[in-house]
Amino acid sequence: MLPPLARRFVAGESAAEALEHARRTNERNVGVICNRLGEHYYERAPAAADTAAYERLVADIGASALRACISVKPSQLGLLVDESFFRENLARVVETAAEHGVFVWMDMEDHTTTDAAIDAFEAQAETHGGGVGLCLQSNLRRTAADLERLADVPGKLRLVKGAYDPPADVAYQDKAEVNEAYRRDLEFVFRERTGGIAVGSHDPEMLTLAADLYSEYETPYEVQMLMGVRTDAQYELAGVCDVWQYAPFGSEWPAYFWRRVLERKENALFALRALTSG
Repeated sequence: MLPPLARRFVAGESAAEALEHARRTNERNVGVICNRLGEHYYERAPAAADTAAYERLVADIGASALRACISVKPSQLGLLVDESFFRENLARVVETAAEHGVFVWMDMEDHTTTDAAIDAFEAQAETHGGGVGLCLQSNLRRTAADLERLADVPGKLRLVKGAYDPPADVAYQDKAEVNEAYRRDLEFVFRERTGGIAVGSHDPEMLTLAADLYSEYETPYEVQMLMGVRTDAQYELAGVCDVWQYAPFGSEWPAYFWRRVLERKENALFALRALTSG
């Protein structure tokens, strides 16, 4: 059973719980991006199992009236087993999702997987047009060039600062440098794309910048935030722009939960208060 403390950040252990969370969140005018927890598979069996689970999930979303979609990790679908195996699994998920009218996001992982993720995204975008999206990390020095490469590719691009810890030769290390790169990348996509922009950030400064860029370029965009982080801000923003909440679920919740608790001081304080309040 998922403990109450973890339910701030995790939508449940089952797909049914995740969809019920989506229903409740939709009532606050916020869409939900469902992510089945699991990654870094080195064998075919778990990757194949999660691929099938995602196919069932998009069928369930498609049969509902929910404002929901999914986000998958390349290593979850077998990238670390074999790239062709990963691309076959991704194609299965995207094709099934297209049949049910459900959008598919691809998360970005460690910098060593960036080329494979971009190649796979481009291939799916050629086939399914606007039905797929890709996450890009502004802390990587290469991202400006990747955005130019993807400027005219259909689908959506999600910009995040980057949660991994890549080496200095491939990524900016200083917080100020990362913030400046994120600003440049945001301005580029608002200026060069006709739509399909997702601002993946909890940073009020970046959210204000996105709103300003929208006023200047009139490029449609959405804001994406994690479940359990600045929830009140998500509800408030939903009154003025398109907001989506990234909601993970699954039995592998402990590692994800503690990562969320430890990465932000306010999350750690929340957990401490919950543990000491009787």
